[in-house]
Amino acid sequence: MADPCSRAPEVGLIDLVSSDSGVHAIDSPVKVRILSLLQDRDLSFDEIVSRCQKAKSTVSVHLKDLSEAGIVGSRPDPVDRRKKVFYLDSFLLGGTTRPERETGPLPLPEGIVFPKGASASVFFRFTLRSIRVSLIREGVSIDPLLHRAGLQVGHAVYQEVADPDFGVFLANLQAFWKTRDLGRIEVESYEPVVLRIYDCYECIDLPRIGKPACALDAGILTAVFSAWNGSDQAAIETSCYAMGDQYCEFVVEEKPPRLV
Repeated sequence: MADPCSRAPEVGLIDLVSSDSGVHAIDSPVKVRILSLLQDRDLSFDEIVSRCQKAKSTVSVHLKDLSEAGIVGSRPDPVDRRKKVFYLDSFLLGGTTRPERETGPLPLPEGIVFPKGASASVFFRFTLRSIRVSLIREGVSIDPLLHRAGLQVGHAVYQEVADPDFGVFLANLQAFWKTRDLGRIEVESYEPVVLRIYDCYECIDLPRIGKPACALDAGILTAVFSAWNGSDQAAIETSCYAMGDQYCEFVVEEKPPRLV
């Protein structure tokens, strides 16, 4: 399974990160790549070089800049204390691109019609989609913030669906999604757990942006399955309406342990 955080930087991508020294805009493709890699787990210098596919001297300069800004931290490698292990010492807030701006008012997502007397859930979906589309049109991504919000929501959701029997737990999760008009969950596999969400409230009416867009759901499912397993899990979105797929698919797998 490909590392979901190891995305290739887009042209013109700027990451926004928050550290103890303030908020920083990172516009270097190499720095963006390094931060993306460190989101998943701590890495040695040699691992970063290998994954970035850049010269050691280039990576070293960028790591020095990030360390001096308080964005990345380091500690001695437990295997070889002459070397360092690097870790993310900041929070990724989101990112921006430099889009071709369109003139005129931002339209609502195609197909979204706000019905008279709509329920609270319909209003929420309408509002969330409209905000997301406006941000996408402006080249702004808040996926990291949505994912962290999803983690918080997921802890609350788990209290509603928890059951020691895994089959009952999954059935409860499916019922929770259905009764709240969040879409329809189908279990495609149990080993590993693969879930498909049809009529996904988070992304079904978003523009086709060519990449997964369900950061909130990913956070919710990550928290829910981590709570049930009693260990760190990751819900990785492999298909999405925003990619032109007919459903959103999540593969749930255990996160690799952080280096100590």
